[in-house]
Amino acid sequence: MGRIHLFEFEDQKWFPTFLRNYGTDFLQFLSNKTKMYKPIIPIIEKGLLKSKTNQIIDLGSGGGGGLIWLNSELKNEIPDLKIILTDFYPNIPAFKFTKEKANNFEYVEKPVDARNVPDELKGLRTQFLSLHHFKPKDAKLILQNTIDTGSSIAIFEGQERSVPSILAMLFSPISVLLVTPFIRPFKFGRIIFTYLIPIVPLFVLWDGIVSSLRTYSIKEMNALVENLKGTENYDWEIGKVKSGPSIVLYLLGTRKE
Repeated sequence: MGRIHLFEFEDQKWFPTFLRNYGTDFLQFLSNKTKMYKPIIPIIEKGLLKSKTNQIIDLGSGGGGGLIWLNSELKNEIPDLKIILTDFYPNIPAFKFTKEKANNFEYVEKPVDARNVPDELKGLRTQFLSLHHFKPKDAKLILQNTIDTGSSIAIFEGQERSVPSILAMLFSPISVLLVTPFIRPFKFGRIIFTYLIPIVPLFVLWDGIVSSLRTYSIKEMNALVENLKGTENYDWEIGKVKSGPSIVLYLLGTRKE
């Protein structure tokens, strides 16, 4: 099945910010509760160790992803860990909520473009469930900017481009309906646009299916790094690990010692 770059509502400038935030809040809640990133903890620890840093610069943070739970696990081995949340469409209420949960979180209020990260943001760059939002040309710019700034990057996708993954997305509206009352911070608008006017379950369904169709395969991620300027100075680890009934695709890029 070839990669198909259809549109996602979440990417559209005209899409209401509050609806986008409700969607990213749902993804954050689900990834934390299911501990979907548990298998990739050694990959992040390796990236931090090889980068000689205790700081994560999270790109495309959305609602904070699974970082609340992941942070608590990583701090067992890295007690002085710091995480900075960024996004091109910052979900400030979610960022504030995440920081309230753990004081080692910080966030950037202004939009941050993963293709051109500000020089002052130093650390291991991470992307959770966001690489598929970028067409190949832009995905390469993200990786090239990493090399050009001498940074490291760890990218994770919680779905793949396969029939089972797409079929699993068909159940996402049910998940939205079941968990929405438990998502914090509580907002009446989230209840209205989930149950009375069910825009959130419908756009989560569409974006979920499209995310699977957009996801880069291991072969395609290898192709992304193949011809980058300076790629020979980096170690690239690309693969997938099992996480419950699903998988997590990953790419880790670190400078050679």
